[in-house]
Amino acid sequence: MSNGDVSLPRPYVLASLLTIVLAGAATLVGLFVPGFYRDAPVLLPQVYGQDLLTLVVALPVFAVALYYADRGSLRGYVVWLGVDGYLLYTYASYAFMMAFNELYLVYTTLLWLTLVTFVGGMVRLDPSEVERAAEGLSVRPYVAFQVLLAVLVAFLWLAEVLPATVAGTTPPSVAEAALPTSVVYSLDLGIVLPAFVLSAYWLQKRRAWGYAFTAVLLVKAATLGLAVLTMAVFQLRDGQLVPVPVLVVFGLLALSSLALLGRYLRSIGPASDPSTAATRDGSPVSETDRRPERGE
Repeated sequence: MSNGDVSLPRPYVLASLLTIVLAGAATLVGLFVPGFYRDAPVLLPQVYGQDLLTLVVALPVFAVALYYADRGSLRGYVVWLGVDGYLLYTYASYAFMMAFNELYLVYTTLLWLTLVTFVGGMVRLDPSEVERAAEGLSVRPYVAFQVLLAVLVAFLWLAEVLPATVAGTTPPSVAEAALPTSVVYSLDLGIVLPAFVLSAYWLQKRRAWGYAFTAVLLVKAATLGLAVLTMAVFQLRDGQLVPVPVLVVFGLLALSSLALLGRYLRSIGPASDPSTAATRDGSPVSETDRRPERGE
């Protein structure tokens, strides 16, 4: 967020608005057009659960966060980035894993829109601003949560991957879905879980980027946990078996991440938002009084 300009640059706003429109349309088509998805039956409940969570939770939160981020709210900016990360993960999965359908170009458009927005948004974020805003917050619960999340999810996925690797076979979940490999395993083991470990390490060392990554990844963790639980509901309705460890791990993940996220956002507080901060005499903060932030 640049010094003297607390609103988001117009390209970020336009990209986010286009993301909301395209993702909203894609989820509505997926949920309400009968037989639209051509994927294996075992995958369909997961896709429907993902679409529902995106439509009723992720996109409304993304829109509200975008509004406040554009007004200079640091809390809004963090949530906006975190939900964009969720949408990036979602449509990367759709672009690489879903059976080809008429929305393929929508998925690839959402992939690059959310990727460019996420990378640009992270570059524009001033980590020292987040660190100052969260000053006094105990980092131990956040370090422990991120490490525990990485360990538990890695254990769940490797419990299928390692036996199949040793036996020279294909993990059951991949074989049942008739996929060449699991995009979810690849994204989680290759990107998401290492990001949580790195974030925990930086936060333990009290580095500014540790505070910034933790804030954004907590939003991602909350949406990830809720998405998996929503998928599980659709799977159970379809008569599929859902492993109890998966329900337990992602249930705890969702609850813990929401609780920690709420505490983190409260620690940032409205005083750190240029649009709501005030001077000691109660008057609004002027442009020259606002904290300097990293330039674009």
